[in-house]
Amino acid sequence: MSDATEFHDRALSLGLARVAEQAALASAKLIGRGDEKAADQAAVNAMRTQLNLLDIAGVVVIGEGERDEAPMLYIGEEVGSGQGPAVDIALDPLEGTTLTAKDMPNALTVIAMGPRGSMLHAPDVYMEKLAVGPGLPENVVSLTMDPAARVMALAAAKNCATGNITVCVLERPRHEAMIAELRTTGCAIRLITDGDVAGVIHCAESETTGIDMYMGLGGAPEGVLAAAALKCMGGQMWGRLTFRNDDERGRAAKAGITDLDQIYSRDEMVTQDVIFAATGVTDGSILAGIKRELGFLTTETILMRSKTGSVRRMTYRAPSH
Repeated sequence: MSDATEFHDRALSLGLARVAEQAALASAKLIGRGDEKAADQAAVNAMRTQLNLLDIAGVVVIGEGERDEAPMLYIGEEVGSGQGPAVDIALDPLEGTTLTAKDMPNALTVIAMGPRGSMLHAPDVYMEKLAVGPGLPENVVSLTMDPAARVMALAAAKNCATGNITVCVLERPRHEAMIAELRTTGCAIRLITDGDVAGVIHCAESETTGIDMYMGLGGAPEGVLAAAALKCMGGQMWGRLTFRNDDERGRAAKAGITDLDQIYSRDEMVTQDVIFAATGVTDGSILAGIKRELGFLTTETILMRSKTGSVRRMTYRAPSH
C-alpha cells in the first residue's frame, strides 16, 4: 500500500473534528424548536458537505439507514474526494434528535473513522449492550450474567459495596424488569431518555460522570459508535444483536452477519485503530453544548485516537449568521 493511501489517523483527526463541529453548528438554530426531523436533516447536510472535503475514499458503514430510507449518509454511501485512504465511517449526525428538539441535555454529533473493513456492519436492529470503564479485570462482567450478578461482580472488582455502583440505563418500558432486578442490589440507576452513545462513554469517565456501568437494549449502529469511543478512551464493552422478526434477521444477513447469537467484544466491533469525534449540541455531562454570544457561536468537541490513547478537548468559536 502506498504512503498516500495509508490510514494516517493523526493527519485525518482534525478534519474529523471539523465534520462534527459543523454538524453541531448547523443544528444550533433548531435547538428547542420542537422539530426533530429538521434538526437531524440540518446536521446530516452539514456533515456530508464536510466529509466530501476530506481526501478519503470513505464508505458509510453506520449511517442514517438504508438507501431508500435515508437520502443522505445512508449505509453504503461513498463520501470524500475519492483520493486518499480507503476508510470505514460510522456516524450519527445528531445523536439525540428529541433532546435537541426539546433542548434537553446530552445531544451530540458523533463520527468515527477507521481503515476499510475495520468496523462491524451492524444492521439497524436492537443490540443488547454492556459496558464498563478502564482499569478493571478483563471480562469482569458479561452478557451471560443476569443484571444483579453484574452489579455484584463489578462491586467486588472495585472493592466497594453494591450501593456505591451506579448503572446507566435507557428509560424504556422494555427495561422495566431489568431495572427492578437492579434495584434489588441497592445500586443507583441513572435513567436517560435518549443518547446511548453518550451513556456508554459515561463509563469511561466514571470519576467525572459518576457512572460505573451501562446496560440495556439500544440501537446496534449506536453500539458500534460507542465501541469506537471506548477503544480510544479505554474500557470494556460487549454487544449481542437481538431480532424481533424475520425482516430484522434478513437485515442481518444482508449485512453479512452469519452467527445471529454472537456476543461481540469491543475489539470485534472495531477491529483496528480508530479516530472518534463528538461535538456537544446541548449541555451534557461529557461536553458543553453550543453557547451563543453576541455575534458568535462556540462549540466544544472531544477528539480521540485509539492508536495513542489521546483525548483532546477543543473549543471552536464561529461567527453566527
